[in-house]
Amino acid sequence: MFITFEGPEGAGKSTAIAAIAERLISRGENVCVTREPGSGDVGRQIREILLNGAQIPPETELFLFLADRANHVATVIRPALERKEIVLCDRYADSTFVYQALVRGIDPEFVATANRIATRGLEPTATFLLDLPAEVGLARLVDKDRMDQEPVEFHRRVRDGFLRLASENPARWHVVDANQSPGHIVGNILAWFEAKLNDSE
Repeated sequence: MFITFEGPEGAGKSTAIAAIAERLISRGENVCVTREPGSGDVGRQIREILLNGAQIPPETELFLFLADRANHVATVIRPALERKEIVLCDRYADSTFVYQALVRGIDPEFVATANRIATRGLEPTATFLLDLPAEVGLARLVDKDRMDQEPVEFHRRVRDGFLRLASENPARWHVVDANQSPGHIVGNILAWFEAKLNDSE
């Protein structure tokens, strides 16, 4: 299974993914935990430019994310899936569509096509959206990167974008209230995994 986690800044994706991975490993599953941007040597270099570099034009930002994704899919995600591992990925193509198309204003059709090229058509089995108000998420952040420092209205539009995608594809998307305690969030997501894994046995 290829499972992605999306959401506004400060939603707690990394914390949830770590706890879910630990639980799945404890039940004997092989798990690959990864993220975008920043997996592998190439990804780490791109992440540094994207999150800690100077301001860049939206188009430059888009192509850097796409370069990271193409490398990530080819060198990390597909090999893990071929090894029959459960892949848990912190952000994926949906983030690019929301941030660069819906919020930055780059042509949505172009971004969707570019995403398909970068991923070679690889789509998630399921996507969990950890949802909470932008103000709440931003208040949780201690160290803010370049994207975090955007105005709060930017982050409100990001949240709206994710909710729009979730409403358009409810079969893949699962919206989780990220205002709950970490235990409740992880428990809700693990219930889905348990059902899926039990069905496959």
